[in-house]
Amino acid sequence: MCLAVPARIVELNDDRAVVDAMGNRWAIRTTLLPEAKLGDIVLVHAGFAIATVDEEEARQTWELFEQIEQLRTNEPTGTEGAG
Repeated sequence: MCLAVPARIVELNDDRAVVDAMGNRWAIRTTLLPEAKLGDIVLVHAGFAIATVDEEEARQTWELFEQIEQLRTNEPTGTEGAG
């Protein structure tokens, strides 16, 4: 499965950027999106910004990720009742 994650550009130097998504930061390239600027929210895939998105779209996606994480952490591990 391929997934692009929305993240806000918090540092930008030429085509190198640091982005933040839900408190996670990583380095990316903006080579494919030369108009990207500090503060923009971009979709990140395979280490590259591939599109800009608006705040509402990003917020909705981040909320879905939070819901998925909540479901994942509430699932039984399969070890209950063993032994």
